[in-house]
Amino acid sequence: MSINAAKLEATLQNFVANASNVQGAALVSPDGLTLAATLPGGMDDERVAAMSAAMVSLGERIGRELNRGKIERILVEGSNGYGILTSCTEDAVFLVLADASAKLGIINLEIKNVLAELQTQLTGVSQAVNV
Repeated sequence: MSINAAKLEATLQNFVANASNVQGAALVSPDGLTLAATLPGGMDDERVAAMSAAMVSLGERIGRELNRGKIERILVEGSNGYGILTSCTEDAVFLVLADASAKLGIINLEIKNVLAELQTQLTGVSQAVNV
């Protein structure tokens, strides 16, 4: 099954527009390519994808070394907000940028809901989300 980039972009745009306190989102491949992105102005899609892939790779290595199992989520918390990387499929990682006032429980629920839709679009098969 081929990836429908326009549909992925529309899903991300809808997520960013309707999720509370979300400023941007991107779907990236493990090797650092942008599959789809809706990021704040001034952010370079390619650079964000490359950094996201590097963080996931390092996170997986740390997870193995610390016997934490498969990494499901990586959270970066800064003074201006959050960067949340969540495993989507074997071939995609979902990045969400949220502002500092975001409630992590609500954001995680919204991420879980959109992940199901993204996984269906990427694989063509409904999958359970292990978040």
